[in-house]
Amino acid sequence: MPDPLMAARPSLWLIGGTQESAQLARAIVQAHLPCVVTVTTEQARSLYPSVPGLRIWVGTLTAEQMASFLKLQRVSAILDASHPFAAAVSELAIAAATTHHLPYLRYERQSWNEQEPADSEVQHFETVDALLASHVLQGERVLLTMGYRRLQQFQPWQQAATLFARILPSATALEAALAAGFTPDRLIAIRPPIVAELETALWQQWHISTVVTKASGVAGGEAVKRQVAAALGVKLVIVDRPAIAYPHQTSNLQTALTFCKQVLALDARSQ
Repeated sequence: MPDPLMAARPSLWLIGGTQESAQLARAIVQAHLPCVVTVTTEQARSLYPSVPGLRIWVGTLTAEQMASFLKLQRVSAILDASHPFAAAVSELAIAAATTHHLPYLRYERQSWNEQEPADSEVQHFETVDALLASHVLQGERVLLTMGYRRLQQFQPWQQAATLFARILPSATALEAALAAGFTPDRLIAIRPPIVAELETALWQQWHISTVVTKASGVAGGEAVKRQVAAALGVKLVIVDRPAIAYPHQTSNLQTALTFCKQVLALDARSQ
């Protein structure tokens, strides 16, 4: 639930839930800037320090709640550090920034921009739907590292391929996986990051021939998966990030912090 007390000073809204947003939050705290961080689960709250000036709002914001949230938290600027695949969250924030005339900056982990290793087989799809409409998974032993919310889409493939899934260690994720037809012996619940040695052992234990993942960048473990896929000769299938027209974007922490200082200083002068 949101903090019922309105901040004394105009605040920055940091859209969190990622390791990058936690890093940003610590930098913002060190700069003594008032900030409200939004996360969707209580578990994500633990990513952030418990210090004065940093408020944590747990829940899912809707378009109908937006105006009251911005007013209650005295939001004067938005720093969007949500997950690269949380398209709906970013689109809601961009719309709010436009409607309420708030400065907006997207902070996003860098995507993989190096040349594909010559000895690995990497295949890209724009969406999960495009992947499922293909025959790439047919007859394969497939490890899905897409998150539990996507597992239901793969249920029709339970008979055409041998599917395994790696999920977060939560009751919600486990329930979703079981509902999608995954048996306990084809599930592993573990929180990233996953080191190459563990990734290798898991793929070998299950005799994986194809791994499906998201274009999560180095911070999301993409580099490790590429490394292990190349070493083991495993086919790597990558679902690309959603195409979102961000008004302003950076992957540099210092640039993001400068944005925070400037917009809050400007707002303070206008009071």
